[in-house]
Amino acid sequence: MARKFESFQAFYQFYLQEHQNTHCRRMHFVGSSLVIAILIAMLITQYWALLLALPICGYGFAWFGHFFYEHNKPATFQYPLYSFFADWVMFKDIITRKITI
Repeated sequence: MARKFESFQAFYQFYLQEHQNTHCRRMHFVGSSLVIAILIAMLITQYWALLLALPICGYGFAWFGHFFYEHNKPATFQYPLYSFFADWVMFKDIITRKITI
């Protein structure tokens, strides 16, 4: 049964606990970076089929990090919307060096 969180901030603290392994965080960062690169390429080329690559890159790299480095289930499976937003907050926190990779 999924835990209930009173706020996104409470969820984000849980999310960070699920991402303690540096390699897992790196995989998330690579996947998110690729999503941004693909979006830019898609907008420039107007090759809309690239939309299909977004979830493959975004989730593929993140899930690889969980299964092979963190050894836990991705939070996406139980909390898809919160996890989506938390991934982008973590991406920002890595860029701003609030979190290290």
